[in-house]
Amino acid sequence: MVRDNVVAGCYAPHVLDHIGLQVRDVEASLGFYLRVFAPIGMREAMRFPCRDSLAVGLCGPDGQPVFWLGPSTGTETRELHVAFRAPDRAAVDAVHEAAVAAGVEVLHAPREWPEYHPGYYGVFLRDLDGHNVEAVHHG
Repeated sequence: MVRDNVVAGCYAPHVLDHIGLQVRDVEASLGFYLRVFAPIGMREAMRFPCRDSLAVGLCGPDGQPVFWLGPSTGTETRELHVAFRAPDRAAVDAVHEAAVAAGVEVLHAPREWPEYHPGYYGVFLRDLDGHNVEAVHHG
């Protein structure tokens, strides 16, 4: 169990620097992520041409582009799970509300997930490419 970078009493530094997600339609996916995850401060940080499309780096309040959207190069069908950190439970609830308002498939409505750890509060959604995306607050 990881909580505040501690695993079983040992310090565990963040090892993930950024992640790139290949999508069928970059602009449509960009709209999805900006609309649904706006309550946690997600915004576009940068973009540049990529093949016949573009690559877009998204960031949170710190401005660092850590989540990237780029054009798909094939017909990948495996589900990916990405969780975005929320500052509090209200932000998780706001992501849920934005998703419902946008007609997004809600996999699991916001609730506490004690099997992960006490205080783990998250909402799970389906993005435009079928991936399981989450907003989570660690309480």
